[in-house]
Amino acid sequence: MQRRASAIWQGGLKDGKGTITTHSGILKQTQYSFATRFENGIGTNPEELLAAAHAGCFAMALSNELGSAGMIPKKIEATVTISLEKVEEGFSITKSHIDLVADIPGAAEDKFHKAVKAAETGCPVSKLFKAEISVSARLIK
Repeated sequence: MQRRASAIWQGGLKDGKGTITTHSGILKQTQYSFATRFENGIGTNPEELLAAAHAGCFAMALSNELGSAGMIPKKIEATVTISLEKVEEGFSITKSHIDLVADIPGAAEDKFHKAVKAAETGCPVSKLFKAEISVSARLIK
């Protein structure tokens, strides 16, 4: 299975602008720029898209792990914060933190946390990152 997206960039780093398009068409010439990445401009940026990908992947992986443990979630809400920081070599994505709230009626706390850990390390997007990945999880029963 392969998924595709493309980016077009025009101009210099600070005064240029770009668009991102996904093969599915859900993003079609979506604007990104220096301002959307390092300031508060209108549009998206690579880190926001990585955060969305990690949140979606982790939620699905957790659902799978919970199902394997006999728990069916009513709702999984995963919010990911990607940290882009200036380091000696330039900029680097240093962390991906997942804030998780899971509504799982009748869930066993120990099985829940075991499923969270398995999803944290087993999600394909987690495997892609070389950055620190952490999860703050809260269970609603």
